[in-house]
Amino acid sequence: MSTLRNRVQLIGRVGSDPEVKSFDGGKKVANLNVATNEFYKNEKGERVEQTEWHRVVAWGKTAEIIEQFVSKGKEIALEGKLTHRSYDDKDGTKRFITEVMVSEIQLLGGK
Repeated sequence: MSTLRNRVQLIGRVGSDPEVKSFDGGKKVANLNVATNEFYKNEKGERVEQTEWHRVVAWGKTAEIIEQFVSKGKEIALEGKLTHRSYDDKDGTKRFITEVMVSEIQLLGGK
């Protein structure tokens, strides 16, 4: 049961080209946004689409794969865990961020 703790699986489309940074020693990090869509019928019986955006971070080999093969509009499946962090913006306001830290990625259909 411990493998089910803090586990996220998403299938969605990449919203913009990933931002990949390299560090000393060759380690890489990729940051991207992934949209997931859900459809439901409202009280009038009309079909409604709801889109959720997810901030995604990948390190190492996974970041290299993203750099080579992932671009805006690409459909991907990913698995990882939720992470939370905070920072102070330029005005001194504390901001909070929730991200999915990727452990596995799978490339799906085209754009």
